Amino acid sequence: MVETSSTPKVAVIGTGYWGRNLVRDFYNLGALKTVCDSDRETLKNICQNYPGVNGVMSLEEVLADPQVAGVVLATPAPSHARLAISAMEAGRDVLVEKPLALTMEDGRAMVSLAKSEGRILMVDHLLNRHPAVTRLKEFIRAGQLGRICHVYSRRLNFGKIKREENAFWSLAPHDISLIMNLLGETPVSVQAAGGSFLTTGVEDVAYADLLFPAGITAHISVSWLNPFKEQRLVVIGLEQMAVFDDTAPWESKLMLYPHRLKWQGLVPEADKAEGQPIPIPQDQPLKGQCQAFLKAIESRVQPPDSHGDEALRVLAVLTAMDRSLKESRPQVPELYSPSEGYSVHPTAVIDQEVIIGENTKIWHFSHILAGSKIGPNCNIGQNVVIGPHAKVGRGCKIQNNVSVYEGVELEDDVFCGPSMVFTNVHNPRAFIRRMSELRPTLVRRGATIGANATIVCGHTLGEYSLIGAGAVVASDVKSHAVMVGVPARQKGWICRCGTNLGPDLRCPACGQSYREIPEGLTAL
Repeated sequence: MVETSSTPKVAVIGTGYWGRNLVRDFYNLGALKTVCDSDRETLKNICQNYPGVNGVMSLEEVLADPQVAGVVLATPAPSHARLAISAMEAGRDVLVEKPLALTMEDGRAMVSLAKSEGRILMVDHLLNRHPAVTRLKEFIRAGQLGRICHVYSRRLNFGKIKREENAFWSLAPHDISLIMNLLGETPVSVQAAGGSFLTTGVEDVAYADLLFPAGITAHISVSWLNPFKEQRLVVIGLEQMAVFDDTAPWESKLMLYPHRLKWQGLVPEADKAEGQPIPIPQDQPLKGQCQAFLKAIESRVQPPDSHGDEALRVLAVLTAMDRSLKESRPQVPELYSPSEGYSVHPTAVIDQEVIIGENTKIWHFSHILAGSKIGPNCNIGQNVVIGPHAKVGRGCKIQNNVSVYEGVELEDDVFCGPSMVFTNVHNPRAFIRRMSELRPTLVRRGATIGANATIVCGHTLGEYSLIGAGAVVASDVKSHAVMVGVPARQKGWICRCGTNLGPDLRCPACGQSYREIPEGLTAL
């Protein structure tokens, strides 16, 4: 035990399977003052194993001790709201084992009280602190996996069977929090199914499909009736695929599979590669979570990955999953509202059945038509038309007077300059309807299209390519290619950072080197 006079003191309530882990780590951090449990023999054993720790049998005894600054709840989920509210009303900060609560009403009450009383409210979504997850998030943010298409998670085991809550409530909170943290989005639709085999109305096996604003899908499968333990998360990108296997040895917990999709025109071909283990430090996430709680007590700053609002989003998804199980139809998480999370100018028109990601801005006189999907953090300029049924990824910037028609898909971080043009029918006639003859256009991640350029339909613009102002593109464009003229011809190569490359294919600005492949350039 490492104890200093300045270390905040906490009490752990509940010493079951997970509570004992919390007791151990807080004791080793020199922060454990009190343990609370309803079983006298359990308390006796803990106090013998952890000298100097007080053992009490009620929350009232815990709260009577002015030295206890934080309360850690490792009790059954139905008790979380009642105990957490009592502790916060008594002026204590709270760390709650997942889930935050079992109803949105209780969850909102807990978060509201924490804000009004200035209390720290954290939830034990500790996988966000796993070094493999930290590294995986870096890969995704840097675009090393390419455009993310799908994520699936399996949390399976035999044992730890619950009778008061189904497998979603018991097993899925970590995965929901982890997936939302990696994607930076909250799902807009959830569809779930499962089976109750041991206790009527309590699903022992359950799985759910999630849809996110940018069009990414995710699948979560949980069960405590599986012959072996599996805790695996897979992220599917178009450039590489990543696997986080928490049951594997440290040296292979995070694997990167540089499978690629080669595009021959609009036809994808699989290019398989050997998996590569990614080195990660052997830091225990539970210890990190305990340290984060103690730091939050001292600094009065909520950690961004486990605070009450984040836990409430997880609770909203869990509630939608549970409702979908009972009603056998898709559900919208309660916190998601088409009028919240993004800004729309009063002159803009948003049709029904449109999905718009968080922090996206839509400016004057723009029109988003039915069935379109726009990812988070986009900026849609004045007089822009999107759709119907068009797809715009995250982080895109579409300047004034641009129309993104049906059949056009923009991946993440695409820039469309003012008044550039997409076509979607090859040989249009005003008097002949040819919408059944749409030719799809794909603009891949990070591409830039200059002002007044024209992109003829049926072609792919490679990732990080740059189309010069006024150019007319009538063929596929390689990744990182610079295209100018009418018709557009390749003038050179450009780095991801936007700097022209010399003959050695090394960026003079950021130092990134590339090599040429049939599809264009790939970073070394």
